[in-house]
Amino acid sequence: MLYKDYMSKVKEIFEDVEKTQAKNIEKAADIVAESIRNDGVLHVFGCGHSQMYAMEVFYRAGGLVPVNAILNPAMALAPKAPLSTHGERQEGMAKAILDNETVHEQDVMLVASTSARNPAPIEMAKEAKERGLKVITLLSEDFARSVESRHPSGKKTYDFADVVLDNRGVSGDAVMEIDELKTKFGPTSSIIGFTIIQSIVVETIDKLAKSGYEPPIWVSSNLDEGDAINKKHIKKYRKRISCL
Repeated sequence: MLYKDYMSKVKEIFEDVEKTQAKNIEKAADIVAESIRNDGVLHVFGCGHSQMYAMEVFYRAGGLVPVNAILNPAMALAPKAPLSTHGERQEGMAKAILDNETVHEQDVMLVASTSARNPAPIEMAKEAKERGLKVITLLSEDFARSVESRHPSGKKTYDFADVVLDNRGVSGDAVMEIDELKTKFGPTSSIIGFTIIQSIVVETIDKLAKSGYEPPIWVSSNLDEGDAINKKHIKKYRKRISCL
């Protein structure tokens, strides 16, 4: 039963992440906590499947309210997945996208790109940095170091990051192989990346609460009190968060 081997590999990666990424997770949480104390927002950007990281922490029950998911259609899997591949390789797109978001110097930008090589995420990290934001990038170090940048500068997302988070995945993302197939399968970046980014959120909330600052947290709308609580959050942050 190959799925058991897959689960074992994922567990091994989780253990590796816990050992190797703890300091960077804490550093990222320090940056986000400081931002929120100063009325900042955490912006999350990714292309294709990496948009899921933004979705994962946005408007999420039990998650931080001041999170802005940058979900530009040109970078999405819908309506046509190949267009997201085209979009993430376009120079100039990131600046246009960020120009249409509300950003301030006290904000933080998290750029998720497993390979770290495509122009859109690279330029998003660069644009955010130039506008005074702290930048966090989520990637696979193994993948990113094994490929060339597709940006004319030769830079990758990590070149503009204050914190680099490594999902400890392999080049190509897939970890499973069998004799009957030449192609590897079984990606790990998302399942590991979700845990990393939620760990930052959990650590951020803990740091804020223990410093005497009550962090705004979304409550499930399926709880009786959820709608009333969330309505207040929406009213406060609607002008700062584009999808609200």
